[in-house]
Amino acid sequence: MGIYNFYAQLTISAENIAKLPAPEQALMTDVPLWTTIAFAIGVFGGTLGSIGLLMQKAWAKIPLLLSFVAVFFQMGYWLFFTTAVEVYGPTTYFMPIVVILVAYLLLKLCLNGVRKGYLN
Repeated sequence: MGIYNFYAQLTISAENIAKLPAPEQALMTDVPLWTTIAFAIGVFGGTLGSIGLLMQKAWAKIPLLLSFVAVFFQMGYWLFFTTAVEVYGPTTYFMPIVVILVAYLLLKLCLNGVRKGYLN
């Protein structure tokens, strides 16, 4: 789901952005490059780390840690430094909190697996 959303954000056309209401257009076009980079690190780090978990590899902790940090900063920016909550309402908090929670739980699972010797 994250990879699809990342791809959709990168490939949305100017015509499709123009069809959105003005406040949403601003959210789509006023995106700092660092948040897009954080989005990429979060999505692909989480994917790579999850594959590492499935393979029972301890190296999964590195991409999962990078993913968690990137997701935290990207979602924090989205919630607290944009007008997203004003544009979409208080339900805007739901998905970023879920994404941060999932990233945290994956990292915690990995670290516990390394500590207990399940991952090598």
